Amino acid sequence: MTEDDKRLLKIAYEEARAGFEEGGCPIGSVLARDGKVVSQGRNQRVQKGDPIAHGEMDALRKAGRQKSYRDTVLYTSLSPCMMCSGTIVQFGIPRVVIGDTKNFGGNEEFLRSRGVEVVVADDADCIALMNRFIAEKPELWAEDIAEE
Repeated sequence: MTEDDKRLLKIAYEEARAGFEEGGCPIGSVLARDGKVVSQGRNQRVQKGDPIAHGEMDALRKAGRQKSYRDTVLYTSLSPCMMCSGTIVQFGIPRVVIGDTKNFGGNEEFLRSRGVEVVVADDADCIALMNRFIAEKPELWAEDIAEE
């Protein structure tokens, strides 16, 4: 992890925290190029009533059209789901930095198998925030990960 990685993952965490404070799922994301923020977003499934408004999707939507994503890095506070992982592969994002794989994970190997460099930060703040969310809102967490 570089200093840029730590700084940009902290921004993703702050997005996650903002989502938590809004009553949503605390998952934040940042799309960066050359260490600079292109866009940032957070899970807004609850806030917008949009089932695909995951943190990574929100950041990518806010980035607008890009000629290429092959020189970007995606930072996410929680391991990306299969929908977001597929989008990472589809857009050709070459590197993903993940804050938390302990509360949710499983698609890291899929990303690696498609040539994506995956860095797992095991960030204490990201892990603690998601732990708190799962403990306080288990029904919303189950809904977010499509479990009954």
